[in-house]
Amino acid sequence: MNGGNAVKRYDRLKEIRRLDPEWDFLEIYRLTATYEFPWDITRALELALYRTYAVPSIGRLLAETAELTDRSQKRYDDTALLLDTVVEHGFDSDLGRTAIRRINQMHRSYDISNDDMRYVLCTFVVVPKRWIDSYGWRRLSDHELRAFAVYYRTLGAHMGIKDVPQTFEEFERTLDTYEDEHFGWDEGARGVSDATLALMGSWYPGPLAPVVRKASLALLDDALLRAFRYERPGPVARHLTRGALRLRARAVRLLPPRSTAHYARQNPEIKGYPDGYEVGELGTFPTSGVGGCPIPHKRRPGAPVE
Repeated sequence: MNGGNAVKRYDRLKEIRRLDPEWDFLEIYRLTATYEFPWDITRALELALYRTYAVPSIGRLLAETAELTDRSQKRYDDTALLLDTVVEHGFDSDLGRTAIRRINQMHRSYDISNDDMRYVLCTFVVVPKRWIDSYGWRRLSDHELRAFAVYYRTLGAHMGIKDVPQTFEEFERTLDTYEDEHFGWDEGARGVSDATLALMGSWYPGPLAPVVRKASLALLDDALLRAFRYERPGPVARHLTRGALRLRARAVRLLPPRSTAHYARQNPEIKGYPDGYEVGELGTFPTSGVGGCPIPHKRRPGAPVE
């Protein structure tokens, strides 16, 4: 791009706008998620998954499995790495197919409704847009929103989810309606929420953990706070937390654009696989019938894509 010249701040957005969101959705999603907004997409997807706990049928099931309360770091790592594998290698690659197979094997082990599955998928589309609108160095373009919708409706098809929304607007309406109808209190879900906040605090030096928890709560909207019965953070905490993120966005806007892609597997929050991982061994194997999927070659985190 641009021959041998340095890439300017908005050059990738121009490239994205030259692509077709229906046909080039994977390339657009990669450019957005790994070059333009890797940190923001990571935070937004964390928040997306966190939102799902407020649906009692989802939060209760997560509490019963104990994956997010007893093995929080592993569950975080495995979820991020499986989703990341599809982004990096594509739906039709061996590694991408293995990752989707693992996701499907885990979900099939539990009684999860299609409505809940569709809602979770919607959070992956809608929450990143809302996060980036609020805290990103620029807003997402219409091309990106269309590509996000195609990317996740493709993932939904691979996961066997029925009645998946087709456009971003449909994803957004589905999410808002489902939350309005289903958000509510569940004791197990609150436990999962507390464990997730504790996990995020554990990524920082001990004295900072309470600060991280307060900042995380300050980012939650009132519907989430009510569902988990958290006390509403004061205006000062909200102003400081959200203001700091907007200051970061302004600083990032002034920085040179990334010259290399940054994938979730390179994030410092991924701590469970210092010696590498095999995609086919990620996740849980809750029943004896979910094993047997082909295991691809092992590679070190950060090794060149083959």
